[in-house]
Order: sequence, then structure tokens, then C-alpha cells
Amino acid sequence: MNRIMRMTAFALIALCGLGRAATAQGTPQGQFTGKVNVNEVLLDVLVTDANGNVIVGLDKSDFVVKDNGNPVELTGVTFYSNRRLLESNPTLAKQGVSTEQGTEDRYFILFFEDQKDTAQEAPRLISQQLEAAKRARGWVDGDMLPNDWVAVVSYDTRLKVQQDFTHDRKALVEAIGDAVKAKDPEGNYPSRIDTSKPSLLAGLPKGKELRNKTPKIYDALQAIARSAGNIRGRKNLLLFTFGLPANETTFGQFVPDKRYFLPTVDALNANNVAVYSLDLTPPAVQHTLSDSLNLMSNDTGGRYFFNVTNFSTPLDQISKENNGYYLLSYQSEQPAGKSGFQNVTVTTTNPELRVKARKGYEYGK
Repeated sequence: MNRIMRMTAFALIALCGLGRAATAQGTPQGQFTGKVNVNEVLLDVLVTDANGNVIVGLDKSDFVVKDNGNPVELTGVTFYSNRRLLESNPTLAKQGVSTEQGTEDRYFILFFEDQKDTAQEAPRLISQQLEAAKRARGWVDGDMLPNDWVAVVSYDTRLKVQQDFTHDRKALVEAIGDAVKAKDPEGNYPSRIDTSKPSLLAGLPKGKELRNKTPKIYDALQAIARSAGNIRGRKNLLLFTFGLPANETTFGQFVPDKRYFLPTVDALNANNVAVYSLDLTPPAVQHTLSDSLNLMSNDTGGRYFFNVTNFSTPLDQISKENNGYYLLSYQSEQPAGKSGFQNVTVTTTNPELRVKARKGYEYGK
């Protein structure tokens, strides 16, 4: 979806209603003293059991949503799923879920960061990166659904779009190989953009501007988020990396960088992009950048995978848990003319269920 909020009304609220009766006839004059924007907030929420199986059949009474710490009343709960889940589980029909609710399109962005020159234990990292790419190609060949839109991007010193969103398995396999090699694509020029389908290139800076505006990986992630925000639906960014730059205290604890990390998380949340971090660090090797990956994934409704011995496993899990999701809606009021980020928490009344949802939304833009 283009934004996680839709403007449904603009209300002028009389905060001081009666005032003084100022007319000869005694008719009270209301005075408008404040303006409030009334927005409909839309949150896509993944609900699974401990094994990653999608939970169906939930309604308003099963969710607890708090907007800036205050409980809200949901105006709607709708379940969406692809037909593979619906047709493979005949019990869903008994729970009121029909194949007519199936939504065929899913969106995945495979993001490969090239850190061969800077990462510790570079030879082992290269081996992990090549193994991850091999498994990603296998996922494209064997498990990608016909209506999955997949894009491939890479980053070394700038963002590179190796392949825009496509269903073409052959093109994606080739693009993954190019991403691991950090190959320079032809460039982001209007002539390369197919406007008849979802596109990352359409929303990114053109030509050399893309290089100039993405000198840091955080710039690249923000650019991807803003471009993906033009596409309706949940976008899943699979980040293959050794780790993200971060601040640390003297006690070795992770501190999010206010200049780069926090604005990046806000941009991802505002544009409905969930980050699934796949740590390329070899198993049993400890490093100080894992906390940044874990926090970014948690805050955007994704998941962090580490100590990976076979990258097919997390790829399968990511695909499985994105077979279905709930769309929750409620109304929220914000001061007119103001903008900011509103924190949101989503839980279920059943503590055994696992919930993945964005940590908030932008308002006033």
C-alpha cells in the first residue's frame, strides 16, 4: 500500500463549545479553537504459531492495539492470503475463509551488501555470501510463486538495482549472480523502466543521482523504502549482510544512531517495508553488529536470522509466514498541521501466538 494511513476526513473540532451568548436572540456562538486530522490507520500484521504456521480465523476481539500507549478500538480486521495456503488447508472454509479472499501478489526485495574488502574474516564471509546467493537462486527456481514480484539490489559504495520487480525466474537468477559480484548495472534511466508493472526504479533517483544520493547503506535503505512505498501491499526486504554500522557504549551495548539508523527505521515503517536480516557471519563467530540487525528487523515487523548453516531454511520460513496476514484498521486523531511518528504496539489475547507488525506510522505528510 502506498502509505499505511489513508486520510478519511478532515474535522474541525470545537474544543471550547459554548462560549458567551453574544447575539440578541440568545443563540450561543461556538468558537473553533483547534483543528484535528482524522486518519484511518492500516496495519498489516503477521500472526503465526511457534512453528511459523499462519494463524487464521482471528477477529477484533483477538487483537490488542495501542496507539502511543493508548488502547484503540479496531474498525476492521480482514484476513488476506495467497491461494496456496487457502487451497492446501480445507479447514479454512469452516472458519469462514474462502479462496475469494486470496491476494496473489507478494513483494520481495533481495538486498546483497558487498563487504568483502572491509569485513573481518573476509574469506569465510565470501564463502557465506556465495552460499547465500546459491540458496537464493534455489528459492527463486523452486519456491517462488507465479505471482511473486521479486527485485534484486546490491550495495558496495552505492545502491545498485540489478533487477527491478519481475516474475522472470531466469532474469532473477542472473541478477543474484550480478549482485554477489557487485556488477555495475546499465544505470537507472527512464528508458529502462517498465511502467506497466510494479517498479523500484520508477521511484529512485535517476542516472548518476542514484550513486550520489546513496553514499551510505542507510541512504540506500531509505531510498528503497521510499520507492517501495509507491507500491500497494507489504514489501519484504531480505537483507544479506555482515552487519550495519552502529554506535556502542563503553559497555558494548548497541545504541541506535540518531542520524542514520532511526530515520531509516522510520522510513521503512512509513512505507510498509519489513526487513528480514540474514546475517552472513559464519556460525559460532561473534560480532558487535548483530544487535543493529536484530533491532531493525524487530522494529519493522521482520525477523533476524543468525548462525545460519543453510540459507534455504530462513528463505523457506520467510516465504511461509508471508502466506497470509491480517489488515487491521482504526481511526486516529492528530493535530492539524503537525507531522511526526506515532508508536503502535500489536499483540493478541493468546500469548502463545507470535505477532509481527510495524512499530508505528508517520502522520501529517
